Amino acid sequence: MEIEKALAQIQEIHGHLARSEVYRGYRSVPMAFTGMIGLLASVAQPWIVDPDSPGAFLRYWATVCVANVLVVGLDMIYDYHVHLAPRDRRMTRQVVGQFIPCLVAGAFLTMIFARGHDVALLPGLWALLFSLGAFASRPYLPRGVGWVALYYLVCGCVLLTLAQGQVSLAAWSMGASFGLGQLFLATVLYWNLERRTNG
Repeated sequence: MEIEKALAQIQEIHGHLARSEVYRGYRSVPMAFTGMIGLLASVAQPWIVDPDSPGAFLRYWATVCVANVLVVGLDMIYDYHVHLAPRDRRMTRQVVGQFIPCLVAGAFLTMIFARGHDVALLPGLWALLFSLGAFASRPYLPRGVGWVALYYLVCGCVLLTLAQGQVSLAAWSMGASFGLGQLFLATVLYWNLERRTNG
């Protein structure tokens, strides 16, 4: 009986310690790369996507999103299997577990909207979901990530406000929200984690 109580207390202490640690698995270079992909895709959109086809917009940006998830995901998988100790692996699972629901919800919404709903709402909804994922992961990340999450929240609200006139489907909308947002995140990660390590 006493052993079970002691184990429960140890597990609780471990949980508190894990929440007080800063996760270092997200790195600035992959995040900056995804931001650059977003900005380049935004610049290329007028030449690739028919402005009168919301479906083409959806397919284009869904493809960009998948590419960006692969960039960050493959980097994390490599780091997980090659460099991380068991304790760090556990933290990676916690942090990714906090963020995955927003990605799943975004994928589900994309599939639903692909069936003919107003695609102009999607950029704002994507930004709001990303903001919620960033806020959910925030206890494990540097403090500045809260500002990044707030940036995505504001972008989502603005893009939803502009959705009625289809303005949210303009090329700048995704570049300003996700391209700049990921560069902002890369800057926060570098400034709070990597700069101190490298300096």
